[in-house]
Amino acid sequence: MTDTAIIEIALKTMLVALKLSAPILATSLAIGFAISLFQAMTQIQEFTLSFVPKLVGVGVALLFCGNWMLHTLMAFTRELFDVLPGLLA
Repeated sequence: MTDTAIIEIALKTMLVALKLSAPILATSLAIGFAISLFQAMTQIQEFTLSFVPKLVGVGVALLFCGNWMLHTLMAFTRELFDVLPGLLA
């Protein structure tokens, strides 16, 4: 087991984590920005106003991207299981 193999696995792991979290984080960011803009224009300063739209938006993002996220995670897991026996030798 070499240092470069471990670093490569760690890099792929972080890349997959970034890919999987991007749709949810981008949706939450966009909805949060829109609600904040609305609050600034109307001067409504309610902190709980953005919770329900973000929750619905993240649910919709999971509904549309969930299949892709699952396939990405399964492909990464298969690749990791294929590489691990070679690392232990």
